[in-house]
Formats: sequence, structure tokens, C-alpha cells
Amino acid sequence: MTRGVLYPLLYLFGIGIKVDPKLILFTAFNGSAYSDNPRYIFEYMLADEQYRDYQFIWAFKDKQLLEGAKTVKFNSIKYYYYLSKAKYWVFNAKMAPYYYKKNAQVYLQTWHGTPLKRLGHDIVDNGATYYRSKQSYQQMVKSYDNDSRHWDYLIASSPFSCQVFSTAFAFPKEKMLKIGYPRVDYLLTVMSENILELKQRYHLPLDKKIILYAPTWRDQSFGNNGYTFELSVDFYKWQEVLGDEYVILFKPHYLISNSYQCPEELHDFVYLMAANEDINDAYLISDILITDYSSVFFDYAVLNRPIYFYMYDFAYYEQELRGFYLDVPEELPNDIVQTEALLLQQLQADKFDFKRLARFNQKFNPWYDGLVLEKLIKEVFDEI
Repeated sequence: MTRGVLYPLLYLFGIGIKVDPKLILFTAFNGSAYSDNPRYIFEYMLADEQYRDYQFIWAFKDKQLLEGAKTVKFNSIKYYYYLSKAKYWVFNAKMAPYYYKKNAQVYLQTWHGTPLKRLGHDIVDNGATYYRSKQSYQQMVKSYDNDSRHWDYLIASSPFSCQVFSTAFAFPKEKMLKIGYPRVDYLLTVMSENILELKQRYHLPLDKKIILYAPTWRDQSFGNNGYTFELSVDFYKWQEVLGDEYVILFKPHYLISNSYQCPEELHDFVYLMAANEDINDAYLISDILITDYSSVFFDYAVLNRPIYFYMYDFAYYEQELRGFYLDVPEELPNDIVQTEALLLQQLQADKFDFKRLARFNQKFNPWYDGLVLEKLIKEVFDEI
């Protein structure tokens, strides 16, 4: 069905459903995971006595049980019922254009990352098509506008994000919550024994350092089931060079549909984390991050651990795809590496410029004090 059909249907469906002021609907990545900012907002409220009489609803694509919340199937009739009934929507990604939102409802858009790659209105219109749906530039921009017109709040993670979101989403700065991402509170306040528990849960060795490899998807690489990722590393070579001291934790982006099958002989060196697992866990249990164009390094930087950028296709990505907001590599917390040999050489040398990382955090992570959730709850949900 098209938006022109679904929007009036959802309007008629929800018009007789009364908004419940103590009902909150959560979903992350359009029902793909229990993670990211919505998860940490939910868990904070669940633990707060002030909200003990609230009802929490989570929507997932796959059946899942969750303590403290009722779960429904994403895009089911029950989902649309709660979409019409909930006073609050807490989402972290662009939603469907046919949603009908009542005046009495509040839409908190947390978003899911600090952008390195250009978004929305900031992408230069060069006649290309976008995403698997092959939208034109105007269709792509309209898809953002259709959602952002419903936003009552948008979280900005830094002064940089505030400026970017105001142009990318054509969204007013005065409606942004200038506080940082709620999920980062967990990174700053977690106890060391919790990190040990996480390593044990993911069956990681305790006598080796852990390198997190977290690459992102490519706009131009997709199949019938979603975006695809061609692994451009030789883990056999990594094991030969790094295996005495390190193991690899490989975390694909949640949009990547194809899966990596780890060869049997690498099982004690390469450990896989499911794409829909909470990447905060991966941050905490790792000693080093290797990424490419993913925004994961913005959050990871608050841990003050080394970050390496393996951008083997940098020239093509910069010129042919979306382009960057940052001056790469000058504004990154490290230089970029375009060959695997140089990457391994730098990891072996173990020389990282922490002063450069500190300068990066001053500019891109200045609002993190471990109190983001407290500020957000007071602003959005404490209406008395």
C-alpha cells in the first residue's frame, strides 16, 4: 500500500483510541534490536519509582520477551494500536511516512549516531539514486521531512551535531535537546566487574587484548535482502601478525544483511558479535577500535582508547558517495590508513596520539558528564 492509502487508514484506525498519558512506545532501528538510546531511556525509567505505574511497550520485528515491558510485532495491528494510544514515541531512526501522530502525542527522536557522512538535505544532488529503494534526491529528502515534521524533540550529541542536524533535517535548533546521547552514560558509569561479566558472556579470552573491528555499510552495495559488505581484510594475516597479543571482535553494521562465516582455524582469534547486539557492549570489552566511515568512533572516543581508521576505498567513498562533514583526516582522532599492511604495522607499533584524541573529544564530545539520562527525563517526561 502507498502512503496515500495507509495514512488515512491509520488516521481512521486511531481516531477513536484515547491517548494514555502513561504509555510509552519504544523501538530501535525499526524493530531490529533492543539497543541504542531507546534501550537506555527505557531501563532508566524502569528503575525509577516515579514511573512504576507507567506501561512500556517495545516493538520488534522478531518475537522477543523483555522484562518490564510488553512486546509487540513491529508493523502489526497491535503495534499500530499502541502507536495511536501511546503518549510518547521513543524512536532512534527515520520512521514510515504514513504514521499518524495526534496533537496530544510526543515524539522523541533520539537518532542513532553523530554523523561523519552527509545526511538528508546536506547531500549534494548529483543525479544519483539513494538506498536500496533507488529514491531520487527529492524523494530521499522528502522521506526525512515526512518524519521530522512529527518530531517534538531531537537529541543533539554535541554542538557539531546540533549544527549538522539543523541543516540535514531542516529542523530548528530550539527544538533540540542539547545534552548528548543517553547510551553514553553507560560507558562512563559502568563498573569494571560488569566488563568482566561481558567478556565472559561473549566467550572472549581474558588473557588477550581485544580489537573491535566495526565497519559500516556502503550505499552502493546491496542485494534483495539489504545492504551487503565485502570483507576487505585478511584475518589470517591479522592472526599471524597480532595473534600472540590480540583477538578480533568483529561487529557488522545492523543494516548489513550478509553474514561472515568464520573459518574453523580462526575460531580462537576472530569472535563474531551479531549485528543486532548492543554495540555498547563491544565498546566496553575492547581495547582498540578499528572502523572506516561508521560513526561508532564518536562514542568510543569517550573511553580514551586508541582508534584506527582503515579506509581502503577512501578516494571512491569521498568523491562518488555521500561525502563527509569533517575534514578528513585532520579532524579525526587519528590519520586514515588505506592498506592492510600499514594498518597492521601501526597496530604492532602501538603508538597512539592521545593528545589528538583529547582535542577531538573537546570539540565533538563536550557534553558527556554521566548525567544525560537525568537531564533528558526531566525535560521530556517530567511534565508536572
